[in-house]
Amino acid sequence: MSLTHLKTAPAIGEARDRELLKGAKSYVYYESPQGPLAAHFFLPPNHNPEGAQQTCILFLHGGQWDTSMPTQFVPHCHHFASRGAVAVTVEYRVFGKHRTNPLEAIEDARMAIGFLKQNAATIGIDAERIVVIGAGSGAHLALASAVLPDPPVTADGHSLTPSVVAGLSSIVDTSPKGVGAERFPNPKEAKKMSPLANLPRKNLPPCLLLHGTQDRIASFELITKFAKAYRRKGNKCTLVDYENAGHTFFNYNTNDQLYELTLRTLDNFLVELGFLAGDDVFPV
Repeated sequence: MSLTHLKTAPAIGEARDRELLKGAKSYVYYESPQGPLAAHFFLPPNHNPEGAQQTCILFLHGGQWDTSMPTQFVPHCHHFASRGAVAVTVEYRVFGKHRTNPLEAIEDARMAIGFLKQNAATIGIDAERIVVIGAGSGAHLALASAVLPDPPVTADGHSLTPSVVAGLSSIVDTSPKGVGAERFPNPKEAKKMSPLANLPRKNLPPCLLLHGTQDRIASFELITKFAKAYRRKGNKCTLVDYENAGHTFFNYNTNDQLYELTLRTLDNFLVELGFLAGDDVFPV
């Protein structure tokens, strides 16, 4: 039987992504050599960019630098938009789609931060109140943006270091002894771009780490070592452990209770820092 007369359906993942992102305002933040990359914005109710200086929360999905999954944080974006922040989830280059390595992903994370800072007045955000939150390999990108030395600056002088950083199930060591070194061009680059290898350092942004004790991809022992090194020069780093939880414990579609607990922890951390107003949705 020939199937040539049937209409080709879109890939299930692509259709699902379109549905989840239909409430977002999407813009190209970077014309990469492999094609345009989109940032998907979720705005607070009645957001008026003129004169507004909202906190902005940038989310970087996981996927082992291999799979593009920008909808991973859509539920979080809806929550934080309802709390008055501008929430953004971005696409970045991955091997499965672009045949690239983590170096390009790090570049994309920095380009996303730069896009937000350079267009802060247009978007209605405060360029000095940008929070970057990532999961797994996305947490590696978020933490790298916070700890790698000599961060680049925008044309108008804004550092591309975030004001606050948070990681869920974070990959913190990409050296040959850690996770993902084989995805880099060589072991030297893998270690150079490892957040753990760049600590301790002074004057780092406040950091929150949420991690399962049974994470089989990014071990809890490594995250504990990273948190201690982060604090060593007087930096704020809060590590919250989740007993018997694995690598994907915080996702919306994995465990309702753990999703709510991790969302509460992220929200309360930002309230504590003054980046969100206190709210009785999640009492501090």
